[in-house]
Amino acid sequence: MRYSEETLKFWTAPLSKTEEERVDNTINMIKSAINGYDKLNFFNIEVFAQGSYANNTNVRQNSDVDICVMLTSTVFCNYVDGKRDADYGYTDGTISYREFKEYVIEALKIKFGNSAISVGNKCINIRANSYHVNADVIPSFQYRDFKIINSIDPKRYVEGIKYFATDGKEIINYPKNHIDNGKQKNIATNYKYKKLVRIMKHVRNDMVSDGKIDGEIISSFLVECLAWNVPNDQIMKYSTWENTLRNAIAFLWKAIDENKQGDWGEVSERLYLFHNGRKWTAGDTKKFLYDMYEYLGY
Repeated sequence: MRYSEETLKFWTAPLSKTEEERVDNTINMIKSAINGYDKLNFFNIEVFAQGSYANNTNVRQNSDVDICVMLTSTVFCNYVDGKRDADYGYTDGTISYREFKEYVIEALKIKFGNSAISVGNKCINIRANSYHVNADVIPSFQYRDFKIINSIDPKRYVEGIKYFATDGKEIINYPKNHIDNGKQKNIATNYKYKKLVRIMKHVRNDMVSDGKIDGEIISSFLVECLAWNVPNDQIMKYSTWENTLRNAIAFLWKAIDENKQGDWGEVSERLYLFHNGRKWTAGDTKKFLYDMYEYLGY
C-alpha cells in the first residue's frame, strides 16, 4: 500500500483554519466588488460559492474557490415543449450576457487591480496573494428549468445557471442541487462520503504530479462524481480507509466493465456523468480506476 492508514485519515480533514479564512476573505471581496459597482446596482444579483469549496470537498493546499455571480433579474429558461415566454408571463430581458460579463470584469478589476485579473474561456481568474486565494469567477444568468419537471407554473422550476464560454459554448449547471445532494449523502454515510472524496482527490493529484494521468481529462470534478456513484452501503462497508478506498475503486471499475455506468449522474443528478461532449469517456475513467488501483499498490 503506497499510503499508510494514518496518511489517508489525515487527508480526510477539511481545510485548515488559516486556509478557510483566506477563502472567506476572497468570497467577501468578490461580493464587495459586485455590490459596489454602480453599473450593477440596477440588477438583482446573487453571489455564492460553488464547486469543491461550497461542497466541502477541498483538499489541503488546494483551496482555490469557484464563485458564481448570478443575475436573477434577467434569466434563461427551458420551457415545456410548445410553451414560450408569454405562457409564463415573461418578457425580453434588458441586458445581454456579454454586457453582464463585461460589467463583472470591470468590477473585479476595480477591486483587485488589473494585473490580478485574467479572462479565460469559461471564467474570470483572480490571482491569489497572502490575503486571499486564487478564485475562478463565473458570471451567469439564473437558469429556470421548467421542462425538467414538466411545470407550467412560472413559480415552479429547477434552478440552475447558464453562461457562455468565450468560444461560444453554452454551459448549464445545477450547483445548488450539487451542494444539497452532497450534504444528504454525507449524512447518510455517517459523514464518510466527503472524506472519501478528499482521499480520492489527493490520490488523483499525486497521480497527476507523477505523470500517471492527464489532469485535464481526469478532473477533480469527475473524481467527486465517481465517489457520488458509489452506493452508501459500499462506502460504509469497512472501518478502515484503506479498505474503503479499495472497495470504492473496485466497485466503480467493475460497474464500468459491466457497462452499468449509463445512468450515472453528476452529484446534482440533473446531468448524466457520461454523455457526448465530456472531456472524459467511460474508457478513460475505467483506465484511470485501474491505474489508481495499481498506483496505490493494492
